[in-house]
Amino acid sequence: MRRVVVTGLGIVSPLGVGTDLNWSAITCGKSGLRKIRSFDASDLSSQVAGEVPLVSETENAAGALDINKYIEHKEQKKMDRFIHYGYVAATDAVEDSGWKPQDYDSQCRTGVLIGSGIGGLLNIQDTSIMMQEKGPRRISPFFIPSSLINLISGNVSIRYGFKGPNHAVVTACATGSHAIGDAARLIMMDDADVMVAGGAEAAICRVGVAGFAACRALSTGYNDTPERASRPFDKGRDGFVIGEGAGVVVLEEYEHAKKRGAKIYAEVTGYGLSGDAYHVTSPAEDGDGGFRAMKAAVKRAGISPDQVDYINAHGTSTPLGDDIELTAIKRLFGGAVKKVSISSTKSAIGHLLGAAGAVEAIFSIKALQTGILPPTLNLEDPSDSATGIDLVPLKAKERKINIALSNSFGFGGTNACLIFRKI
Repeated sequence: MRRVVVTGLGIVSPLGVGTDLNWSAITCGKSGLRKIRSFDASDLSSQVAGEVPLVSETENAAGALDINKYIEHKEQKKMDRFIHYGYVAATDAVEDSGWKPQDYDSQCRTGVLIGSGIGGLLNIQDTSIMMQEKGPRRISPFFIPSSLINLISGNVSIRYGFKGPNHAVVTACATGSHAIGDAARLIMMDDADVMVAGGAEAAICRVGVAGFAACRALSTGYNDTPERASRPFDKGRDGFVIGEGAGVVVLEEYEHAKKRGAKIYAEVTGYGLSGDAYHVTSPAEDGDGGFRAMKAAVKRAGISPDQVDYINAHGTSTPLGDDIELTAIKRLFGGAVKKVSISSTKSAIGHLLGAAGAVEAIFSIKALQTGILPPTLNLEDPSDSATGIDLVPLKAKERKINIALSNSFGFGGTNACLIFRKI
């Protein structure tokens, strides 16, 4: 099986645009959560979110997204916001990698696999309202292609002339991790030499927030203190905070990367998948699905659990989910659980749904590269299941690590786990 390494990184998150900016912010304990600004949420039970900061008349902070720098104005209207985010993260990742195939064969050996859990929800919402009010003749001819999940991959491939595998993953909150794992396998199986892979999401709109609130999945008790709302593993948690953004990596066959002198961030060594076969929205109480996905990733990596130094947990801040994940981790790691460090970066940026796994994979890679573990913010009163476990509370910590595991679990009982090794 061919080896796969990471040679490019790109992030759009509630903390801003750019991998270095995001890493600096999250390791400094900065939160990207706030009161919802993009629409009136005063009649919704959950009024906080992790919105991507945008360059506008009212906000020009460092790291805010200026979409005009990436996409021409006339083209922006042909894409839903989730495509904007995925396109920006992919552009940054490709530029970071330095990979620009110059010949036909190299183009055909370079592919794109970027997914989304929901896709163009904002566009679907707004178009539905417009049709109801003004009739079907007002619908844009770009409505369908601007809403389709695979159109991130399509637009990125068109921009760069990548003619290899063109694919997309849709597995709810496990999408980003599945996309990276599936793309790595395409390289391992010799279907491509380079893959641009990740996930994007932009579901912060009235129907999106109201829908998740109807599932009783969102935090509702911290509307006046949004930075405190996402608190994985803390007794005061009451649901996740919806976020938006994108994470994209460039994956490359190891010898291909070495030959061209590419910088290598880490190696993808493990990928595990499983299904709960239990419930549409809730994981099995014993965490069996997550346990099997982690076990499969460890097996594929050719290591034992006690060799894992750091876990970027799925850790969404839901009352049941966090404890179930810790149950699965304890089952797999046994006594070694006391030696591993675990944190949830959703405490700083919220739950980016289909983008979460990809963004968290990048944070795991940066932890390997820098020897700094991002903190679990707001972890002031750990739940009983967290006793004796290092959850990196409140502040980042320095620790030399060689192997990192990133967990992603989604509605429908879909699970994906990735393992990265320092190289």
